[in-house]
Amino acid sequence: MSAPNVPSIFAETRRIARVLRSAKRMRCSDDAATFLLDEIAEDMIDRLSFVRHAPAKALLIGGCTDALAAYLRQGNAALVVDPVANPAEPLAGGPYDFIGVLGQLDAVNDLPGALIHLRAALTPGGLVIASFIGGQSLPALRASMMASEPDRPAARLHPLVDARAAPSLLQRAGWKDPVVDSHTLGVRYASLDRLVSDLRDQGLGNALAKPAAPLGKAAIARARAAFAARAEADGKVTETFEIVTLTGRRSLAGT
Repeated sequence: MSAPNVPSIFAETRRIARVLRSAKRMRCSDDAATFLLDEIAEDMIDRLSFVRHAPAKALLIGGCTDALAAYLRQGNAALVVDPVANPAEPLAGGPYDFIGVLGQLDAVNDLPGALIHLRAALTPGGLVIASFIGGQSLPALRASMMASEPDRPAARLHPLVDARAAPSLLQRAGWKDPVVDSHTLGVRYASLDRLVSDLRDQGLGNALAKPAAPLGKAAIARARAAFAARAEADGKVTETFEIVTLTGRRSLAGT
């Protein structure tokens, strides 16, 4: 039986590069944005605490906050942090009692395959929590990019996962007790440039396999103007981030 033909929407080298650039920006700037990573990590701690899951061996893929690492280590978990591990390939070093994925699933070509590999890397009864930005994110940025090239807009932002499609993906991947939920964050911005900077800080830059050419000066000016036109009375624009979280286990039988 031949393997399915998976479209190459994203470039793995670019996904890794954006993770490494994010880490460098956070090391080099005291003002780097961390609010999405902080939100995901705090939510992950709450979920682990609620289900009273105390892993002996844990893997974190993507960013890791001090608070999340400390929470896992307080239970004496052997913690492996791999910022650039590809969830769409077999994961080394397992099996793990817990795998947390912070971001990353928004930029893998084979999402169903990634979900299968995550389950396969668990011990029987092991838990996965994976969070990433979803399809309802960044409406102001998307509108600004469309306005920047009104005659022939190029693909500049990722296609994002619709949370409504996720339950069937988890079931197909064999996750036990799958749960999909999402919530939104509203963040206020005085400029388009600060929004773009915050995205780069948090490893949400472009990972498309065939990125469009950079915007010219006139296009950038149109994008800034379109963004500013959405401002409210205080001169700021509210941008929306949808955080989708997938939770599930490997069966006790190890299937």
